[in-house]
Amino acid sequence: MKKIVFLMLMLTMGATYASAQKQAEIKFEETTHDFGTFSQDAPKVDCAFKFTNTGDEKLIIHQVITSCGCTATDFTKEPVNPGESGEIKVTYDGTHKYPGRFKKSVTVRSNAKTSTVRLYVSGEMKASETKQ
Repeated sequence: MKKIVFLMLMLTMGATYASAQKQAEIKFEETTHDFGTFSQDAPKVDCAFKFTNTGDEKLIIHQVITSCGCTATDFTKEPVNPGESGEIKVTYDGTHKYPGRFKKSVTVRSNAKTSTVRLYVSGEMKASETKQ
């Protein structure tokens, strides 16, 4: 009888442990994007970072934080089911900024196994061709 109770207890604990291991997992196609060279005459550029939930629980993006005010984001707000995809759109706005090379970061916080992921955008804004 003690063996049966012990076995049942072990099976219950094993099942609890296995279910506790289920987690969302975020996998980005790319974590960097280079806008290349663009003109100060058209200072806004954007890109989309696509991701997939490769885990076995719903993925929830809690926060997307940019490194400065010249970078804005829009992202998938609803939970992403296992196997499904979402995106984080990043817009760099060089309006009123000096021409030159830049590199900005975007920090993504979620309930995934790797809870914090950093994305990077870079590029070079050339001086305006028009006379002011």
